[in-house]
Amino acid sequence: MALMPKRVRHRKHQRGRLKGKASRGNFVVHGQYGLQSLERGWISAQQIEAGRITSSQFLRGEGKVYIRIFPDKPVSARPLESRMGKGKGEPDYWAAVVKPGTILFEIGGGVPLDLAKQCFNRIAHKMPVKCRLVARRQEV
Repeated sequence: MALMPKRVRHRKHQRGRLKGKASRGNFVVHGQYGLQSLERGWISAQQIEAGRITSSQFLRGEGKVYIRIFPDKPVSARPLESRMGKGKGEPDYWAAVVKPGTILFEIGGGVPLDLAKQCFNRIAHKMPVKCRLVARRQEV
């Protein structure tokens, strides 16, 4: 089942602008390794779910996968071949707004680096933005 908010204040949002880099959620917190976005864009709830399924099937219960993004933006669409006018379309899907530097997924629980690389490679193929693997910061 795809992610979506339980309730929202406004049913339809405006598109907005995607500018700047991520100032929050831009370093690994929960796990050892993270998948970081290098581009800006919208990631739909279906794409997040596809990444979750891929990672859980690949890891087979070893380690833990953390999803750091949540689709809270309703994206509306008009029906095909409808005439102009008659207002804004109905909400079509939910999307997470992603800026460069945002951590999308994390893996923890003693998973080795080579296994994390393979897992994140599979997840990155499902994402509409370019991604890279990052490790947790070392506290000195």
